[in-house]
Amino acid sequence: MLVEFDSDQRLWQETVRAVLTKECPPTLIRAVADQDADPDPLWQTYVELGWTELVDAGDAVELAIVLEELGRATDPTPYLATMSQFAPLAPEFAQGGRSGTAVFTGVTVRRDGADWVLDGTAHHVLDGDRAQHYAVVTDAGVFVVEAAEVIARRTAVFDPVLHLAEVSFVGVRVRDDRRVASVPERARHLALTGLALTTVGACQRILDLVLEHVRTRQQFGVALGSFQAVKHKAADMQIAIERARALAYFAALTIATDDPRRRIAASMAKAASGECQSLVFRHGVQLFGGMGFTWENDLQFALKRAKAGELLLGGAHTHRALIAEEYRATDF
Repeated sequence: MLVEFDSDQRLWQETVRAVLTKECPPTLIRAVADQDADPDPLWQTYVELGWTELVDAGDAVELAIVLEELGRATDPTPYLATMSQFAPLAPEFAQGGRSGTAVFTGVTVRRDGADWVLDGTAHHVLDGDRAQHYAVVTDAGVFVVEAAEVIARRTAVFDPVLHLAEVSFVGVRVRDDRRVASVPERARHLALTGLALTTVGACQRILDLVLEHVRTRQQFGVALGSFQAVKHKAADMQIAIERARALAYFAALTIATDDPRRRIAASMAKAASGECQSLVFRHGVQLFGGMGFTWENDLQFALKRAKAGELLLGGAHTHRALIAEEYRATDF
């Protein structure tokens, strides 16, 4: 299995990066955070460019490229939740540019005549307060529910442009035609890989800003980047990012090819990205002298997005434990 971009994928990466440089600059992120600017025009740009059509499993690598670049740009739209969580569970409903998200836990279902009834509350649902519909995972299958049928409340989170919500289902009735045939475990693989790639992209943004800072910041009459200790930290950050990136794209490739290793590859990618952000976060703040976490510095947005990517759907320690269990089940 060759994990290397071909010419088309390299062109796709350059195209996505160019679009985001123009349409999603740091000034937009700050406007969303400071002035509550509406990111919907940016979402509509993604829809018009066809980025929301990457719903087939075979498009996983191309989708991965988009997700990494969006993580690098601190994307303020519901693209991550829609494409890596909702679409894998309900691909037939992921058309037309409507935003969606997934509810993986917290909801029960029971049969009531010809309908199904959903009850329960899900916490920390990504974009749960602004999604137009939900793919709800239950013991009886996956149900698609419209936003108007639930109660969603945005919850406070340290990333000012990330939306997390508490979503409540109180006797929500769902018809059989809103029940979809999908495998939640397989969909979760893409959700984990998407978060890993977002984290990698955010970490790359941190490193980019750090390198710019140490090249221009003077100390004792020379650039900070000339000191050996600074070079070592920057090198450690680069190595951690490359390791996490390689595992994340390997996971995307196993999804695209329906490789049986996809389950463990997704956990490996999530664990590696979590370990990566821990080191990159620490070194990034240190090399900025602590001022990188101040509100005035754009570095804080990448730091917070990287940390959020680590915490959602289980951190590095959770997925290391899953990997250990997987290997204990085999004979050596």
